[in-house]
Amino acid sequence: MERITLFVDVLLPLPLSDLFTYRVPFKMNDFIKKGQRVVVQFGRQKIYTALIVNIHQKPPENYTIKYILSVLDAKPVVNEYQFKLWKWISSYYMCTLGEIMNAALPSALKLESETKISIDPSFDKDYSLLNEKEYLIAEALENRKILTITEISEIANQKKIMPLIKSLIEKNVVSVEEKIYDSYKPKIKIFVRLKKDYDDENNLKQVFDTLNKRAYKQLQLLMSYITISKRYSKNPVEVTRAELLKNANASSVQMNELIKKGIFEIYQKQVTRLKQYEHALTNVINLNEYQTKAFDEIKEHFKEKNVVLLHGITSSGKTEIYIKLIKEVIKQGKQVLYLLPEIALTIQIINRLRKYFGDKVGVYHSRFNKNEKLEIWNNVLNTNSDKINKSGYQIILGPRSAIFLPFSKLGLVIVDEEHDGSYKQQDPAPRYNGRDTAIYLAYLHNAKTLLGSATPCIESYYNTQMNKYSLVELNKRYGGIQLPEISVVDLKKERLHKKMKSDFSSVLLENIKTALENNEQIILFRNRRGFSLRLECEDCGWMPQCKNCDVTLTYHKYYNRMRCHYCGYSTKIPEKCPYCGSTNIKMKGFGTEKIEEELPVFFKNAHIARMDLDTTRLKNAYQQLIYNFEDHKIDILVGTQMVTKGLDFDNVGVVGIMNADNMLSFPDFRAFERSFQQLAQVSGRAGRKKKRGKVIIQTYNPKHIVVQNVINNDYLAMYKHQIFERKNFNYPPFYRLIKLTLKHKDPQTLNYAAKELAERLRNVFGKLVLGPEYPMVTRIKNLFLKNIIIKLNNNSPISKSKLKLSEQIKIFNKNSNYKGLRIVIDVDPL
Repeated sequence: MERITLFVDVLLPLPLSDLFTYRVPFKMNDFIKKGQRVVVQFGRQKIYTALIVNIHQKPPENYTIKYILSVLDAKPVVNEYQFKLWKWISSYYMCTLGEIMNAALPSALKLESETKISIDPSFDKDYSLLNEKEYLIAEALENRKILTITEISEIANQKKIMPLIKSLIEKNVVSVEEKIYDSYKPKIKIFVRLKKDYDDENNLKQVFDTLNKRAYKQLQLLMSYITISKRYSKNPVEVTRAELLKNANASSVQMNELIKKGIFEIYQKQVTRLKQYEHALTNVINLNEYQTKAFDEIKEHFKEKNVVLLHGITSSGKTEIYIKLIKEVIKQGKQVLYLLPEIALTIQIINRLRKYFGDKVGVYHSRFNKNEKLEIWNNVLNTNSDKINKSGYQIILGPRSAIFLPFSKLGLVIVDEEHDGSYKQQDPAPRYNGRDTAIYLAYLHNAKTLLGSATPCIESYYNTQMNKYSLVELNKRYGGIQLPEISVVDLKKERLHKKMKSDFSSVLLENIKTALENNEQIILFRNRRGFSLRLECEDCGWMPQCKNCDVTLTYHKYYNRMRCHYCGYSTKIPEKCPYCGSTNIKMKGFGTEKIEEELPVFFKNAHIARMDLDTTRLKNAYQQLIYNFEDHKIDILVGTQMVTKGLDFDNVGVVGIMNADNMLSFPDFRAFERSFQQLAQVSGRAGRKKKRGKVIIQTYNPKHIVVQNVINNDYLAMYKHQIFERKNFNYPPFYRLIKLTLKHKDPQTLNYAAKELAERLRNVFGKLVLGPEYPMVTRIKNLFLKNIIIKLNNNSPISKSKLKLSEQIKIFNKNSNYKGLRIVIDVDPL
């Protein structure tokens, strides 16, 4: 029988635009499948985990073929839907498939390659030509056979180790190879059970009688096992060794005695790292008349449109509608993807969903470690197109990265808080928008998409007006609670009449005091973390700058250091001005840390906490803060935009917006839209369950149109104003934007390069090219930046324009004068 010569095109986790072809050894022909991981050599020595994209019989013509080294999976880990999604992301967001693979696959699926150093077989053990450090390494290799780069660095006691290894290679002392290893470790637990002979009631009774007379401690251990295992119930459970010893307050000596006597036996079992839901489920979902109307409208619109926007005011009960829709979808044996913009939101929503769906709900986000992520991936993977596996998740809850999971039969995608900028990936590539990508993912599965928000993105609302999406509105708060009473405080007048105490107006302090007296909670919003935004010398105006970026450093009192929020650089506080020698250095501006510290001066007995990037770095920090606030262990919660995003607390009487002006004055065409969204969203945290809440907005511009829109809860007025502006000035949704950011360490080279590229692009796109211009921050991580914006009319073919852009960038990159220049492409920037 003639053997078929097979080839595979594989995708590597590298920022390369091409697939690479490898030969399949004959012995692997029968079990090669598309979507499996294989180990391949790329270049002279590097080894990578690659994904099989195509299987064929056509050998490559341009290069010598290499064999794949091994196949890592019995079945595919990536399915056809995912490959199609990746190709769309690559095309639309102008990035490589390798970059998408890197972002999509959990790190435990990307086996790591490590350089191994061993003695060269030709080495004749002549140490006379070696220096001291080379001799130490050669001697260590004689004893240990193989060393890693890290181990050699420790032996030689130096960080830059590659010159030393290169010297040893040239002297034929060592050889270098790449070895690949799996970093995933399954979680194994040791369980205890009765041996078969003693699983019989008569024999078990004899054991009880014997132990009662001779070994009472062992008897207690056995009785604990009977209790924990629920032996005489309808649903007995397995018992871990650790759980049994702890429950019985026994030692391993007593356990070992029962094992020796043949009463107990131990066994190992792989268990999940993921928490299981152990409470009873509820089936009752009570919708009021307004929710019922919205629910029916959504279902009706889904008959004609694939995407529906649910515009529901804050606390109108959108989540209950989502739950009822989910219930119908999973009854059909399909899966649901529920996207949220922040990890903090998943903590609240997961508890609500699990009351109805138990362990059918899975969570996927970046705070899980690599082993947990892989377990979730495999759980979702354990499905097929006909029937959902009983142990598999039917509902996945998570931020934007959850779109990359291996869904096989999606029926519904929900994008909650669809307006939120956190759905947009900034760095590194792929710079995709999670909302828009989720809509395409649903399209691939022939599923429906529900977008939900109290303050929809202007582009989404425009799509409803153009009949691309359907619109459903929910304008009544659940339980008949009124929207909060909004008061605007004019900071100019407060300061003029000397009513301000630090950064708190008299109105805000009075309302906080009243809320505390009524045992209500308070949320204070300030979209700046840190203690002070900057330090400034009062005599000469000097301000400390980051040495890597063109930004002032932010003072963090907790660490007593100044920090850069762009690159992480930090330095200590100067005792005097390095320019004029003055000690008259003052703090300017305020962040969440300063608010948190000053509140106890006014409210000594209040329990105060802060929610920002600094306080939520640890894995369970979000969860603990939210639980503490829900349990009323926190009276005042100070936070950045994290506190604005759909969190549901039932006892918030007052919301304070410390300074609305920094959002309104931001130089961006989306500034008014974002300001309205943030102000309206954080206002919506007040008075959600019991009674009407209060919102205090502190601003120097109380008559600002956006502030007035928020007071009147008038989304439509904001939308009409913004849509008029954008149409006149050629901005989304009427035009698509592509931003090119050029980066180089030399500003002069950057200027020449940016000017030349902009001229090239104007020859193709004409007046639709803006720039080049320096951004607000002109240098980050020692690289100078310049932006070029291209506006593309929605009426012209976007794909053709992107193709032309790619061609111009390829030609430009061939210019050897601009070595080291990097061009970052961002499609639909936010």
